[in-house]
Amino acid sequence: MERLSRINRIYAMQLATIFIGFIIFGFSENIKGPAIPRIQFDFMLGEAQLGTLLSLNALGYLLACAFTAYLTRIWGIKIVTVSAFGVMIASGVLIYLSRSYPMFSSSYFLMYIGNGMLEIALAILGARIFVKNTGMMMNLTHGFYGLSSTVAPLIATGMMSVSVFGHTLDWRGMYLIMLSLSILPILSALLSTFPGEDPAHGERLPLRTLMRDPALWLMVMILTFGVVSELAVGGWLVNFLEKTYGWDTVTASGMLSAFFLCFALARLLLGPLTDKIGFILSLMLFSAFSALCTFGALAGGEGFAYLFAAAGIGIAMIYPTVMAFIAKRYPSGTDAVITFTVTIMGIGSVIGNYLIGGVIEAAKRLYGIDAPGSLIRGLQAGYGFIGLCAAICSVFSFILYRYLKKRNALI
Repeated sequence: MERLSRINRIYAMQLATIFIGFIIFGFSENIKGPAIPRIQFDFMLGEAQLGTLLSLNALGYLLACAFTAYLTRIWGIKIVTVSAFGVMIASGVLIYLSRSYPMFSSSYFLMYIGNGMLEIALAILGARIFVKNTGMMMNLTHGFYGLSSTVAPLIATGMMSVSVFGHTLDWRGMYLIMLSLSILPILSALLSTFPGEDPAHGERLPLRTLMRDPALWLMVMILTFGVVSELAVGGWLVNFLEKTYGWDTVTASGMLSAFFLCFALARLLLGPLTDKIGFILSLMLFSAFSALCTFGALAGGEGFAYLFAAAGIGIAMIYPTVMAFIAKRYPSGTDAVITFTVTIMGIGSVIGNYLIGGVIEAAKRLYGIDAPGSLIRGLQAGYGFIGLCAAICSVFSFILYRYLKKRNALI
């Protein structure tokens, strides 16, 4: 009985680390929406420079994904997870102290290093723990990311106007406080025992074996375009609504929060549906829904802006469903497959973030760089690219569905 109680306590701490970890992850990713216009103003950045900044951050995320698996094999998941949260706290301090663009960009880059380390560690831990109802549990844990993402823009907007001892926090102080919350999952991780490198989960598959599997490459494409579309919303929606429709920051941040509310509810409520109808069919339908909502919002104008929020229902399901698919299709060597997939996805994310800024600038020049409304046309084109990524994700899901169905290997 005492042994059973101890196992339950350990499992509770493992769940707490995953759930709180995704909450912190959601904060760190999505408090940038309201902050970016102010960062852009303080450092006098153009849209192309902003796109480059986000691309460099994605590069930091990519680098972290590449070396985290190696560190996990040497140190174990526990130390890597604690280190990831520690890096995020350090980046918050450095962001607060930054007064020049080089220092700020370096600090922001460091934060994404922590995010990349955290994502790999949490994904591996989830794949090891959730052996039953994998789709539901993956979506449930990632739903906590959506919950924190829902409130993150509103919290960020409110905190940036708060005064402490006569000093306004602004975006620097807001980042410091929000990233310092990483101390909470550090405590739960230190109180937990993590699954070891047992043969059922820890065996590495040769890279050549992975690269010869067409299904894996198709899944990489699905994940890449899906994640680019997902993450781009946090970086561009507030900017789009403020500059295209003249919304104030609070209202625009409210729409971003509505997006993440739809995002969170989809993961929390629709997870069992992915297990029931199949992972690949789920990916195809949900990504198509997100694309249609995005294009509908752009075509309908300000009156249909609520469709930007509704797009979160579809795009929310991509990442956790892909992780569930990997856990089921590659039960031996899940760690290696997750690392390979997320690392390649990171390359696409770097390119995708850069392309959004590039598309905006190209559309502005095509319309006439000094012409009235050129910025609006550019932002519409850039956001259209976000919807296109979701549509491409659906196309690759359809291709993968046919590939696996012919081989009677649908999951």
